[in-house]
Amino acid sequence: MSIITGSISTKVAIVVNFSLLLVIALGSYFLVVQQRQNLEEELLNKGKMQSIVGAKMVGKIIEEAVDNGVFSIKDAFDTNYEAIGNFDPPKFHTKYDFYTDKAVLGIIDEFLLDESVVFAVPVDTNGYLPTHNTRYQQPITGDVDKDRVGNRTKRVFNDPVGLKAAQNMEQGFLQVYHRDTGKVMWDVSSPIYVKGKQWGGFRIGLSLDVIEREKNNLMKSLLIVMGVILVVSSLVTHVAVNFALAPLKRLTGVALDLANAKNLEKEIPVTHKDEIGRLEEVLERLRLSMLVVLKKRKR
Repeated sequence: MSIITGSISTKVAIVVNFSLLLVIALGSYFLVVQQRQNLEEELLNKGKMQSIVGAKMVGKIIEEAVDNGVFSIKDAFDTNYEAIGNFDPPKFHTKYDFYTDKAVLGIIDEFLLDESVVFAVPVDTNGYLPTHNTRYQQPITGDVDKDRVGNRTKRVFNDPVGLKAAQNMEQGFLQVYHRDTGKVMWDVSSPIYVKGKQWGGFRIGLSLDVIEREKNNLMKSLLIVMGVILVVSSLVTHVAVNFALAPLKRLTGVALDLANAKNLEKEIPVTHKDEIGRLEEVLERLRLSMLVVLKKRKR
């Protein structure tokens, strides 16, 4: 038969603190999950609003250019993409690029002030991106991998996600976008209309790194709080349990004296009205019984 060693106070403290740790861990997990959901909802709502605003702004800019005779409505919907140079992936040019490069660039750069926005770009219904923000219009280096990341303007993004974003007619349409750079993000798009006809879509790329960073910060804070709570709990539990078990320790000594027939003349007072008090009564009766037996033996 196995015997569990260690004081009762230690065992009680271990059980109490383990239970507390379990409760805190479950509560922390719930808080992290809830906070992540809140952050995702906040990010999505913000992305939807940004895509709607961007779509309306670009549509208005193109319409004003048509109204002012900068180019015709036919040119505004030009899809005869002219290849530029010998790039991989290919780059193109249309009859309205010269204008969007000036009128749209400053607007889409404003979206980058939000750290969660990776890109904010207009694309036509075929996924052609005439003007990218300055972050992704870096000078051509000749290195395919570097240029794929640094210079993404004037390309046709006709992958499944890109085409859905370009042809989508829903405001704030959400997709998970696996970018060809290896980065995974949210793609939120809204349709761009020019003179009542869909020109394309305005895409907002949202980084999920912000959510992960916030989640990690929350986890770190919770771990610190958990550590402080456990340290304080351990000290309080140790003091409280030792205080509560002090009468039991005293009675343990009394029982040992009785077992060794010591201090039989010393009365065991009843000082409690609980289980400790009943134990005191039992030990007092045992003392009196032993004392009677001892006196009889002496006769």
